[in-house]
Amino acid sequence: MSLSYAVIGTGAIGGFYGGKLALKSDNIHFLLHSDYEFVKNNGFTVESVDGNFHHTNLNIYQEAGAMPQCDVVLVGLKTTNNGILDAILPQVTHSKSTVILIQNGLGMEEDLARRFPQLSIAGGLAFICSQKTKPGHIRHLDYGKLNIGPYNHPQPDILNQVCQDFNDAGIETHLFQDLLLPRWQKLVWNIPYNGLSVVLNTTTDSMMKDKSLRTLIYDIMLEVINAANHCGTEIDESYAIQMMKLTDNMRPYAPSMKLDWDYHRTLEIEFIYSRPVQTALTNGYHMKKVTMLEQQLQFLQRSRQ
Repeated sequence: MSLSYAVIGTGAIGGFYGGKLALKSDNIHFLLHSDYEFVKNNGFTVESVDGNFHHTNLNIYQEAGAMPQCDVVLVGLKTTNNGILDAILPQVTHSKSTVILIQNGLGMEEDLARRFPQLSIAGGLAFICSQKTKPGHIRHLDYGKLNIGPYNHPQPDILNQVCQDFNDAGIETHLFQDLLLPRWQKLVWNIPYNGLSVVLNTTTDSMMKDKSLRTLIYDIMLEVINAANHCGTEIDESYAIQMMKLTDNMRPYAPSMKLDWDYHRTLEIEFIYSRPVQTALTNGYHMKKVTMLEQQLQFLQRSRQ
């Protein structure tokens, strides 16, 4: 089975994964806005720990209406921009298309399904250190694994083929039958490191060198794990140790929320913090430290408005 792909959000996530797919297929289509003229004239570059590559003949579009209707739509947008999908998706999908939200947080698929009840939706979790450093240029620093899980997907063969396509492109990709498991697992890392990097104006390596911060990070991770367990998604507490060790071995890194803060972009508080806190409360568990971090981030965001 040969699939066509549309990439919506050609930044650190969409640019890297879409760029890797485009090394193996010419049926990958990228929606660009501010970078369109640059990429048209100069090409698209990924500087990667796994090997650099440069595309000069990508299928790029400045308007969604000019794109073909594709079998798979990869959404790499920040969740703060999900509102624009209402106008984009009807133009790039057909009746059997699958939309995969490669985003951080909890509840995005549910929101999209309410707006597009007939759409086949899946979620993607990227375990990657990647940054967009300038127009048409992605810097891939570390890792790169992708986990995919169905939300309301009636065509399992499609997701199996998507995983095969990613693996063929050199991206370790796994298919989960329970999407909530990888979503909560990713939150175990995202909630402490993203928020603390903004509140404390620091990076992962500096946090891991400080004994008191290591304790705080571990405690926050346990809160997230306990919240997941209360919500019916079983994660062992040992997963927190695993994530701590992973970060110890990680190259010095500014998480995506830190970069958003530095570049005066809206923070992804709703789906990474507010939704998990609300979901846990509904299931009888109060994440006290996570709630405090959410409140601090909301204050900082309001201070710039």
